[in-house]
Amino acid sequence: MENLHNDLRDRALSDARWMQIEDVNDSSDINYSPIGEEVDGLRGRYIRRLTAVIVHHIPAFWKVALSVFSGKFAKSSQVSTDTNTNSSTNKIEEKAGEVKYSSHSLDEVSAMICSTISLYGVKVTNIFHDLEESNVLRSYMSEAIEDISKACVALELKEASPPIAVCAIRTLQSEIIRIYVLRLCSWMRASVDEVSKDVTWVIVSILERNKSPYAISFLPLMFRSVVASAMDQINSMLESIKNEATKSEDIFMQLQEIQESVRIACLNCFLDFAGSLERISFEVGKHRSDEEGSQLPNGYIHESKNAPSDYHGGVTDPHQKLLIVLSNIGYCKDELSYELYNKYKHIWLHSSGKDEGNSDVKDLVNSFSALEGKVLEQYTFAKANLIRSAAMNYLLNSGIHWGAAPAVKGVRDAAVELLHTLVAVHAEVFAGAKPLLDKTLGILVEGLIDTFISIFRENEATDLSALDTNGFCQLMLELEYFETILNPYFTSDARDSLKALQGLLLEKATESVTDAVENAGHSRRPTRGSEDAVDDKQQGISVSPDELISLAQQYSSEFLQLELERTRINTACFAESIPLDTVPEPAKSAYSPFRNSMDSPSKAYRGAQKTGSTNFPRHRH
Repeated sequence: MENLHNDLRDRALSDARWMQIEDVNDSSDINYSPIGEEVDGLRGRYIRRLTAVIVHHIPAFWKVALSVFSGKFAKSSQVSTDTNTNSSTNKIEEKAGEVKYSSHSLDEVSAMICSTISLYGVKVTNIFHDLEESNVLRSYMSEAIEDISKACVALELKEASPPIAVCAIRTLQSEIIRIYVLRLCSWMRASVDEVSKDVTWVIVSILERNKSPYAISFLPLMFRSVVASAMDQINSMLESIKNEATKSEDIFMQLQEIQESVRIACLNCFLDFAGSLERISFEVGKHRSDEEGSQLPNGYIHESKNAPSDYHGGVTDPHQKLLIVLSNIGYCKDELSYELYNKYKHIWLHSSGKDEGNSDVKDLVNSFSALEGKVLEQYTFAKANLIRSAAMNYLLNSGIHWGAAPAVKGVRDAAVELLHTLVAVHAEVFAGAKPLLDKTLGILVEGLIDTFISIFRENEATDLSALDTNGFCQLMLELEYFETILNPYFTSDARDSLKALQGLLLEKATESVTDAVENAGHSRRPTRGSEDAVDDKQQGISVSPDELISLAQQYSSEFLQLELERTRINTACFAESIPLDTVPEPAKSAYSPFRNSMDSPSKAYRGAQKTGSTNFPRHRH
């Protein structure tokens, strides 16, 4: 009785505290507002106390009921005081006892126990619905579910409760787990959305990203942490009812529904995260456009020399921010999707009886690939503007009048400076998103050739209205120089564009030489030196297209290999990835000695190639 009084007093105190919490929730008094974690902690304690009532009282009550209705209780309570009592008196008392105990049935007691469990279930279910989403991972909630599981075990013991009560509390257990798992799924998606708003532009170390070639920020790691936290908890919850699912068809069907909900929630988290990355890239692109529009009304982009290149100090340059977004997307596409899906797919794959893993992962990869294409288009567009500016300087602002170009002496400084723009992009992408290097440079190289064609047509009536033999040979040499160095990144479309550009140059040169022949007699001197005689041979007489091509090939044979050797340090980043069997024959000997030196300590120069000198000695007069 003393223990019973203690239990009743503790229960009364707990109920009073719970009523106080409910009154506070219903009240508009702002002077007292317990934090959500405190309230949820009390909810967890309340579930534990309710469960303790079930565990301690129902088995004892049921055992008493069984004893009463089986007659054991009556027999054990009767004490014989007179052994001489006649048998007729005993028969009368037994009949009276039978009448007394048969006024209620055992089914009524079972119904009472089920009603108690039902009331318990209503209270517990309401509590789990009222949980604050931010606290669903707290230990008191998982501990509350463990207590419910212990109650199930306690009621399953022999003569601890009626079978219908065991079925009821097992059903309640699966329902509570279903509610809790769905709350975890909801928390997981909400948390992914929340962490996606906390954008940082600091690159994590190579160890933190497990030697991934993608220089990612903390964002994908935070995403992984959120998903792993929720999925680990979900996995633990579902393991607790898998055995029961084999015994009950209803619980099995409910388990399948839960597993499918978890699968969809997990996949949606990835899609939500992809949407957040797309939003971030849009904001970066918009901010970049606003800045450039206000600073450069002519529409050209100027890359600040003071833009930070140290990723560990935080990136502020918008181009590098886009590259970080690209790296995050690539990391999710190539690594994180497979890592997390393969880790948790056992939760749901067996539920449908078929392996949908390949289809799911393929859908995720396709989603991230589509997003990667969009962001890469933003990045290459920004870099294409830089390349256009460099191409304009190369063709129009290098100090050469193409209708009266000097003799060809090799590749000009302007050509090497133009190449430096691509060298800088190579260094940036190689360090930040190496798997995207070939694709990025392929797009930019194709864009460079198309830019040449565009500039040529835009200025065909002005700066490029004439192209003499020397100018034609100079440009053809430098185009072959570009093609040789950038060979790994030349797409079929880029090669077609290059042929079209060479055709335009040949057509313009043929037209210019023909015009020069017609006007040659008006500007000749009576006596000429040897150099004038050579110049007259090249420009003063009619030259056919085949002869122009042949002359350009002669200059290429004479200068290309020498120029490749002379500028090999400037183009070292490209040489490292060029297979020699794809390089034109005259250039192989220029790359071979440099390739052999790549294994030596001198390889360390690559880190400084972006800021190397752009002035080179010339053998010109």
